[in-house]
Amino acid sequence: MRRIYPNYTYGPGPRAGCWWDETCPSPNWPVQEGDQSVDVVIIGGGFTGLSAALHLVEAGVSVAVLEAGSPGWGASGRNGGFCCLGGSKLSHGAMARQFGEAAANSYAQAEEDAVHIVADLLETQRIDADVHSQGETQLAHTPRAMEKLRRQAGTSGTLHEPGDLPGLGFGDGFHGGYTNPIGFALNPRKYLFGLAQAARSRGADLFQNSAARTIRKTQSGFEVQTDSGRIRAQNVLICTNGYSSEDIPFWMAGRYMPAQSTVLVTRPLSEAELQAQGWTTNQMSYDTRNLLHYFRLMPDRRFLFGMRGGLLSSPWAEAAIRRKVVKDFRQMFPGWAGVDVTHMWSGMVCLSRGLTPFAGPVEGQPGMFAGFAFHGNGVAMGTYCGRALARMVLGQDPELPEPIARAPQRFPLGRWRRALMPPAYAVMALADW
Repeated sequence: MRRIYPNYTYGPGPRAGCWWDETCPSPNWPVQEGDQSVDVVIIGGGFTGLSAALHLVEAGVSVAVLEAGSPGWGASGRNGGFCCLGGSKLSHGAMARQFGEAAANSYAQAEEDAVHIVADLLETQRIDADVHSQGETQLAHTPRAMEKLRRQAGTSGTLHEPGDLPGLGFGDGFHGGYTNPIGFALNPRKYLFGLAQAARSRGADLFQNSAARTIRKTQSGFEVQTDSGRIRAQNVLICTNGYSSEDIPFWMAGRYMPAQSTVLVTRPLSEAELQAQGWTTNQMSYDTRNLLHYFRLMPDRRFLFGMRGGLLSSPWAEAAIRRKVVKDFRQMFPGWAGVDVTHMWSGMVCLSRGLTPFAGPVEGQPGMFAGFAFHGNGVAMGTYCGRALARMVLGQDPELPEPIARAPQRFPLGRWRRALMPPAYAVMALADW
């Protein structure tokens, strides 16, 4: 595989210290070996790939899923666990100007549908994923940001003035907020492994430590080569998101941009400590910064806090971004300045040039489909796109709005496109003041 970050990014370093690993055991998937034939090969065992796998096997299609690492190794096993509206970085207005008002409305409905799909899967597959939070609250980090929230507040949610926040359990460190009632928080690893168990119990073959090394077009479909075997299939789904490569398949080159997100988790907080900070709500929240922080009090009373912003990947850079996350956490929640941070880790989200997700066919490769670029909201949108990919394989209408169905353009600079990120982040950081 040819990737645009150094090897360190795809090794154990950034992932070391992930809290979710301690919450449930990893399933023991086999390594793919020998020759095998199935209807569909899915490359990537995260939310998108396993959602696609489950929907396919329920329709009687034979499936093999290839995960390059251990189960839950990628972004789906190390994210913040926010199942919420999102998936695009375009505002509704910007999307309407580009695609038309009807398409923008259709996309907004897709974001809502994505959350409901996850909720339905949790219920129908009886997955216990520590669900909590009634929707999601955005908190204003400046008075100016609060003015923007007032202007943009929708009719379905609730606007919170600054004086409302302490009584709602948000403390007094913000300038107001807005709660959207759609969404909930969960343990992403438990949700992921619940999807895996549901797919596996219906006949899906799930393989770990079985990276796809090459994909070759054949007369009858495709041949996917792993280190110790190969699988022939009529269809291939690419579900690798921020951990994609430039050559699996070559069509992916330049069409995705990985970006780092880093998360910390504290020890369990006492009731006195919660009262000292004034944060007693179970509501999942994020602030109004462009380089946002996201945070929530979990059912075991540990506090999760994450942020965007890491641009480099190396042992030195990882140590630096972890120091930055701790610093921001203690500045935003000074009542917990002495609380121990017990776990911290990093992972890759994925952007597209057009700032919208994608699910659809790979140009020039009939029978191959891809889904990626969820912009840090892969719990819901990745699940949604996985179902859409399954429907495409089955010849059904995926019911995708145009902003998701349109194939993403390539970023400038090819393999060196990461150079675009520092100036973009600098502009966003200035706008956050």
